[in-house]
Amino acid sequence: MALVEIERLRKEYEGLVALDDLSLSIGEGEILGFIGPNGAGKSTTIRILATLLEPTSGRARIDGIDVMEDPDAVRARIGYMPDSFGVYDDFKVWEYLDFFASAYRIPKVDRPGLVDMVLDVTNLTVKRDAWVESLSRGMKQRLCLARTLVHNPKLLLLDEPASGLDPRARIEFREMLRELRALGKTIVVSSHILPELADFCTSVAIVEKGVLKVAGPIADVMGEAREHRVLEVGVPDTDRAAAERVLGAFRGVESVVLLGGVFKVDFDGDLDQQTTLLRALLDSGVRVRRFAEDMGDLEDLFLRVTEGQLA
Repeated sequence: MALVEIERLRKEYEGLVALDDLSLSIGEGEILGFIGPNGAGKSTTIRILATLLEPTSGRARIDGIDVMEDPDAVRARIGYMPDSFGVYDDFKVWEYLDFFASAYRIPKVDRPGLVDMVLDVTNLTVKRDAWVESLSRGMKQRLCLARTLVHNPKLLLLDEPASGLDPRARIEFREMLRELRALGKTIVVSSHILPELADFCTSVAIVEKGVLKVAGPIADVMGEAREHRVLEVGVPDTDRAAAERVLGAFRGVESVVLLGGVFKVDFDGDLDQQTTLLRALLDSGVRVRRFAEDMGDLEDLFLRVTEGQLA
């Protein structure tokens, strides 16, 4: 079931087209990696979903609610973390979260337990009584994420949430997003750190110059974007010559390259033909240690489907 439905969304700024007929559906429980070059329209889309920006045309619904017709109902269902988040330095951590809980009209009697819960989810319990100004950048980003959770939203909209974090903090942030998905949250993450997105996202959408280039489950999108399959074939050193002869003679094999002790095979064939290829290797006495399709990574996918254009 789709939690987010975007239909032919368009946004213009004095003649500049930031979004051009963008349509996208995001299912419940997904973590969508929303990627594209700077100026591609990612933040514009997220701000429209967050009810902060009105589209020129088109519609967007969250949990069946139109973001322009009933923004208050939408805000109750989303947690928005902008790319340049703001925190109040003269608050203690628990006070900061209590303030936002009160802004969401959560009863005072319920707020202490709620604050403790979101501190636990974001691993900030030890900083409960610390002043916000004393926190590191990574801790402040955790606090901003905790702020988006105080009203238990269904959807999290995170615009470049790992920006400026060191490698350890990015790993910890990634693990938190996995935990939030396990708790039933649907998450939209825009980011330029493509290899990390592939580690935890279930689907991907790539935009360029305001146009949606490709969207869907990561494995499906990567497979469709490739002209041919790329197979990885690993064999013992003593079997390499025989394996190369079989691979080179097999119909559908476009090229064979040895990289790091593993053959990379550009293969124009379906799953049944892959099975036949594996059988041909085994029938020739080749001891196959590895036979798998190389799905590539998000950076490869990004470079294949974009042209380096900005809006």
